[in-house]
Amino acid sequence: MTQAIAPPEIPTNVKEDSLPWTSADLELLPENGNRYEIINGELCVTRAPHWKHQKTCGRLFTALDIWSIATKLGETAMGAGVIFGDKDDVIPDVVWVSKEKYEALIDESGHLLGAPDLAIEILSSGKENERRDREVKLKLYSSQGVLEYWIADWRAKQIQVYRRENGILKLTMTLFVSDTITSPLLPEFSCPLAQIFE
Repeated sequence: MTQAIAPPEIPTNVKEDSLPWTSADLELLPENGNRYEIINGELCVTRAPHWKHQKTCGRLFTALDIWSIATKLGETAMGAGVIFGDKDDVIPDVVWVSKEKYEALIDESGHLLGAPDLAIEILSSGKENERRDREVKLKLYSSQGVLEYWIADWRAKQIQVYRRENGILKLTMTLFVSDTITSPLLPEFSCPLAQIFE
């Protein structure tokens, strides 16, 4: 469930809605198990996700990580911070970054300071959460140069695959539990969706 939170310590002479949230504000928030992201200066807060959300996330990560270790072509992470700028600081469920990009983008705090090659979000329940993954994050990832974006829906047992075409992310295909996911970004990567959604 997402909820909006007012920015901390707002000066009395400035309207509350005129101050966007920034990455620096995240450091002022409590360590209480919530996940905080900033998209276009707006704070998004989510609680711990459903068990099956996390299982889906873990299985996608595992499949990608095993392939990455075998090929040495890049790095895979779960819940890694991706900072596109001061007003766009997000935590995709899974990311994959090519080796060259990883070296250029990783900072001392272990965050990516730019677009991963692949971002994956596991769809959370609720209209606002779905809108954030299907619309808001899609626009953000598209504008920031993510090459591929997967939205995994464990309830429907499907993955929507968006790929960059003519400078934007476009829906290329919807895969179902009987399908196998591959990608031109990931040579010889192949994972049956039944393995993900079993």
